[in-house]
Amino acid sequence: MKILTFTGKTPSEALKKAKLEIGDDGLLIETREIQKKALGKEPLYEIVIGIDEESSFSTYDRKIKPLEKQKSVVKESEEVLFDISSAAKQISKISEVREPLFNYDDLNQNKNQEKYTEPKELKEIKSQINKLGDNVKLIQNMFWDEKSPDIETKIPPEFAEIYKLASQSGMNREHLNSIMEMTLEHMPYKMKENSITVKRYFQTLLRKMIPIRLETPPAVGSKKVIMLVGPTGVGKTTSIAKLAARYSFLMQKKYKVGLVVLDTYRIGAVEQLMQYARMMKLGIETVVDPPEFSNALNSLRYCDYILIDTMGSSPYDKGKIKKIYECLEANDTEFSVDVVLVLPSSIKYEDLKATYYNFETLDIDTMMFTKLDETRGFGNIFSLAYETKKPISYFSVGQEVPEDLVCASSDFLVDCLLNGFNRSNI
Repeated sequence: MKILTFTGKTPSEALKKAKLEIGDDGLLIETREIQKKALGKEPLYEIVIGIDEESSFSTYDRKIKPLEKQKSVVKESEEVLFDISSAAKQISKISEVREPLFNYDDLNQNKNQEKYTEPKELKEIKSQINKLGDNVKLIQNMFWDEKSPDIETKIPPEFAEIYKLASQSGMNREHLNSIMEMTLEHMPYKMKENSITVKRYFQTLLRKMIPIRLETPPAVGSKKVIMLVGPTGVGKTTSIAKLAARYSFLMQKKYKVGLVVLDTYRIGAVEQLMQYARMMKLGIETVVDPPEFSNALNSLRYCDYILIDTMGSSPYDKGKIKKIYECLEANDTEFSVDVVLVLPSSIKYEDLKATYYNFETLDIDTMMFTKLDETRGFGNIFSLAYETKKPISYFSVGQEVPEDLVCASSDFLVDCLLNGFNRSNI
């Protein structure tokens, strides 16, 4: 075997030189850093390639793909990096094979037979697994620098998978990079060498960063007044019905629930809530003008929970938002109103953020996210909670009343963010 060496400012640059010279006929033996980056000096890497002397590796007679079939080096780098996870899974499946490649009973029946030797096929499989694992690790080390986030802290290749999952979830890039820096700063050194422990630590850190409002029943002799606000089409009326059914029938104590409707602009919404009220035998009041708001609350003072449905409006419709604000200002009862902003999880972070700040004048207490079953990315929810520091109280995961309502938990949201929505986890 003939040994060749190639150098470059990065391992990938050295590998490109090798491929230009010898194609894919070589065997990668080693990659190493021979000069560290210093003041006035560029880093220098060297890769060692072994070539079978009987094979032809001349640049003149080796076959080159047509240009239209070639891919750019950056594109190939991305595909290789993003396929690392699936390659690792294949390795795991192969290594988890438990079926014996020979009959142990036959072996035990004849004690005088020769000592068992490992089958040749098994040796070849193990050899291929080791080579594949080494190649995956090399590819990570070579191409992660090209895909790693643009932050000052050096990120190890073991973080490639978790960074990809978080970035594809819709999480704000600045938030993700900030969390990565925090993770690298506080994570024990030994944990950084294993992608499994990296993911576990990252999950724990995300859980601690999500503000959650735990569900607590009203104290004896008091009541809770909850107003749902938000843009049109997010499912406020259905969410009101889910909450009403939960408080009336699904908790340890069956509480008395009353409904107030401010959404008189949509006759259908009023009729829908009226139907829910009849089915659950709930008191219901409608409010047309702000001065009527206090009278509606006083009419339902016998209830433990008073749930208020409001008119849906565009986040940029200041007039309708102002109408809700005027109702809150007209409240001269002793009841304080918790304002819950209802948002769809299926829109991007920038739109969630714009919606939040347009409804912020209503003095939002908590947030509720709907349509979790209609999206694959949950990083936008995390980023909004992280940005605004407002706690999340509930998740709506479908249209069924009352089953598809989940009390918010950081565990549930982080699991959705990194592994996708799974109804069996509810």
